[in-house]
Order: sequence, then structure tokens, then C-alpha cells
Amino acid sequence: MTAAVKKALDAYGKQSLENAVETASPGRLVVMLYDGAIKATQLGKIHMQNGDIPNKGAAISKAIAIVDEGLRLALDKEKGGELADNLDALYMYMLGQLFEANLNNKPELLDEVAGLLLQLREAWESITSNVSQVPVATQAPTDRGDNALSYGRA
Repeated sequence: MTAAVKKALDAYGKQSLENAVETASPGRLVVMLYDGAIKATQLGKIHMQNGDIPNKGAAISKAIAIVDEGLRLALDKEKGGELADNLDALYMYMLGQLFEANLNNKPELLDEVAGLLLQLREAWESITSNVSQVPVATQAPTDRGDNALSYGRA
């Protein structure tokens, strides 16, 4: 693949992602964050197994950033109550496991985190698909006056 083709594909991918983010509901954005964290965790494991330390670190750092700066910071603990507190504790646990996996080259910890993220992703996917199937008149409105599923600060 030529450099020009790779650059065009990269640009297309970034544009496609930007379009998906701009048009996604808050619930769908959460699913996308989970997808990114799962992918980064899996890439970290592949790089770890291949002995590619710089790319391992970059991939695990990306997973950490998504969990910490995306999923965790998006929690609204006032509105989310106990559920938000439990998710925050789980995210903190995952961050510790990711850090430990990176520091000590423990692929089993990456598998554990990826499994937890996948379970949460499936739950959010189920929630967002069920919300989209409910007639608009029966959906609970959010504080913004629309029918979007609110994860927190969205």
C-alpha cells in the first residue's frame, strides 16, 4: 500500500469516526468508548506477546485514557447514585489491572479487563437497542427534554 493510499484511508477512517460520534446518541457513544477500550486492550496484549514494548505501552495507555477520561469522567454520581458509584469502583479496578498488566507484562490481566469491558458493552448495547425500540411516547424524558438515554454528563 502506498503512503498516499494509507493517508487517504486514515483520513477516511477519522472522518467516518467523527461522523459517527456527531450523530450518535449518548448511549451509543458509551458503546463506542467500550469498543475503543476493548480494542486497545486487545492490541496491548498482541504487542505484549510480540515483545513490542513501545506499542504495548501506547495501546494500554490508550485503554487507560478511555476508561479514565472517557467512561469514568462521564459518570454523573448525583443522578447515577449507587450504580454510578459501582461503575466508578469497577473502572478504578480496571485501571489498576491495566497498569499492573503494562508494568509486569501480564496478558491475563488484559484478558480480564477486556472481559469486563465486553460485559459492560453488551449491557449498554442492549439498553440502547431497547430504548430505540420503545415508542417515543413511552420513553422517560431526560432533563434536556429529549428522549435520549443519559449516561451522565451528556
